[in-house]
Amino acid sequence: MNESLTRLPDDCRTAAEVLNRDCTCVTLDHAALEAALGSDGLYREIFATRPHLFSDSVVFVGRKHLQHMAELVAAVEEIVVLPAWQERVLGWAPASARHRTAAAGAFLGYDFHVGDAGPMLIEINTNAGGGLLNARLAAAQRACCESVAALMPAPTSDVEGQFVAMFREEWRRAKGDVPLTRIAIVDEKPGEQYMAPEFELFRRLFEANGIATTIADPSAFVWDGARLLHGGQQVDLIYNRLTDFALEDAGNAALRAAWESNAATAPTITPHPRAHALYADKRNLIALGDAGWLAEIGVVTETRALIATMVPATRAVRAEDAETLWAERKRWFFKPAAGYGSKAAYRGDKLTKRVFEEILQGGYIAQALVPPSERRLQVAGVPQQFKLDLRNYAYAGKVQLVTARLYQGQTTNFRTPGGGFAPVFEVPGALFG
Repeated sequence: MNESLTRLPDDCRTAAEVLNRDCTCVTLDHAALEAALGSDGLYREIFATRPHLFSDSVVFVGRKHLQHMAELVAAVEEIVVLPAWQERVLGWAPASARHRTAAAGAFLGYDFHVGDAGPMLIEINTNAGGGLLNARLAAAQRACCESVAALMPAPTSDVEGQFVAMFREEWRRAKGDVPLTRIAIVDEKPGEQYMAPEFELFRRLFEANGIATTIADPSAFVWDGARLLHGGQQVDLIYNRLTDFALEDAGNAALRAAWESNAATAPTITPHPRAHALYADKRNLIALGDAGWLAEIGVVTETRALIATMVPATRAVRAEDAETLWAERKRWFFKPAAGYGSKAAYRGDKLTKRVFEEILQGGYIAQALVPPSERRLQVAGVPQQFKLDLRNYAYAGKVQLVTARLYQGQTTNFRTPGGGFAPVFEVPGALFG
């Protein structure tokens, strides 16, 4: 343990920053993680094929920052239910998003960078992956020193129980008291997906709670006009992991028909096209930043103030603004409006003229650049600096779990030795005396 952890240096603003800079302990108990992932080789498969999925250490986040992120999640939930918000954002959404459902949408992911002004919302995602993997990862940590031991969370929160309850609540909202008996976890070629191990963990979790579960490609389903069938059996609920958020691809036709049906026996799909349109389309960040309009539609002063301090300036990329955007590109991050997972997203200071011309063709937003905070770790005995972002897994306006992703490079990835998912430990404002 570095001696600087015994006091708070004058040049640091928070105890969390001190720990992220100077605590390079290995906290992951690999034996405990292997046990948490099961006895059928899933641990070995992950580390053989996805060696940078999990970091060996944790990330420290100040209590106030965690509180502010939770407040922002609750604030967005208050805004999204407003009729005026829905009218505006559904105006640029695909047709499938206009179908109504009582299901709220499972596994929203609110992603933040922590800058000098505190946490800043980078984006909101539907079908945010990694929640169950991170629950198992968090449970496999050990105290590496006295400072970390003081921050180890008490094992009081049943995160996995919350996840199961979320899917039961989605079903209840849509179907009432009818028993939920069968779930299908759906993604394109699910066995080839990077998050395939999590699909298997969810299958086991659901079945341990009395719900028959299968993992399948969307092409394996048949819509008979009233029911969605897999192997001749009716599916009650689809846990949707597809990145075709609008269900527009031809291979998703059976799911699209089931989604748009009002039949009582049609499955509940979650997350769904409407949830993506209401929360996750990047153009929604422009609407969130429209303070005058938020006031007009009835968003209270306190909520508008919170939004103003936690949502970076965002604008649509238009060809007529090309000269200004190019001249100011270093202050912007460019993202496709319907993008996910940092695909086709670019830091302005790394942008080439050729790529910029492609961006100008349409479908992009520019977001004020918020540099990520950092974490320093030892990798093979060599000090390494990592960038980090924070993901809040949330449902119905409440945070279920906060985790971090450590990486090097322009955008979040799982290709950095020493990086990957990392648990978050809450730090009070004054850890050191």
